[in-house]
Amino acid sequence: FLNRAAVKTEGDIGPDGSNAKPWKLCTLQQVEDFKSLIKMFPLWTSGVFLCIPIVIQQSLPIIQALTMDRHLGRRFQIPSGSITVFIMISCSITVAFVDRLLFPTWEKLRGRPLTPLKRVGIGHVLTGLSMAVAAVVESRRLKMAKSHHLQDQNGGVVPMSVFWLVPQLAIVGIGEAFHFPGNVTFYYQEFPATLKSTSTAMVALYIGISYYSGNSVMDLVRRVTPWLPDNINDGKLDNVYWLCTAISTLNIVYYLVCAWLYKYQGAQEVFDDSSKPEK
Repeated sequence: FLNRAAVKTEGDIGPDGSNAKPWKLCTLQQVEDFKSLIKMFPLWTSGVFLCIPIVIQQSLPIIQALTMDRHLGRRFQIPSGSITVFIMISCSITVAFVDRLLFPTWEKLRGRPLTPLKRVGIGHVLTGLSMAVAAVVESRRLKMAKSHHLQDQNGGVVPMSVFWLVPQLAIVGIGEAFHFPGNVTFYYQEFPATLKSTSTAMVALYIGISYYSGNSVMDLVRRVTPWLPDNINDGKLDNVYWLCTAISTLNIVYYLVCAWLYKYQGAQEVFDDSSKPEK
């Protein structure tokens, strides 16, 4: 039915042959460009749900670090707010590894590069895994807090190293090294030529929306459940992480369905031709 926007009717064309109603009559190219955007919209929404757990993952470890042993040696104490730096470190290392080693090796073995949607899918799985790891670590921290009777001590420090939080943050960073560059590549390749300049902004757009959505989810959890009290030693922060794991799992299924149904537009020819010998 979108094709009807390009159907000329009486009064649409002026005496000189120009478009008399540019807000009503569209060109065929404009219609096809709009169709391509609609095709990508389900995959774009999966990016929003992908980043909501990541936003929560970037906030809650800071609160956890305040109640854990942050000493590195006898004198130096790691600031709680800098604990998320491990996400950036792991992401930077992984980007260099996959760009220089993993992707070239994959292309040599398979004869074609790893498609953007497959890269994003790997990032989805790693993000869900990081949430499960975070839930397990928090369960251990709460058990130690109860064993030392810290439920009634707001700000009580659990005798557990803050470096227990590193694995979950590192896995998040590894996942970001796959899905963020993969999404940028996907949108740049699949966006219509007339909209190429705005294609990379799609990733920044869903990141911004996910920050608002993630904060709304945390606020809703505080209002509805007792999982996030002021004293997290008396809360159920592990349940929040399990909730994020459930969101990530459902989003992985949703993404797989969208990716399976999606047909590449401009990029498919590139992937197909990469395995053909030159004439």
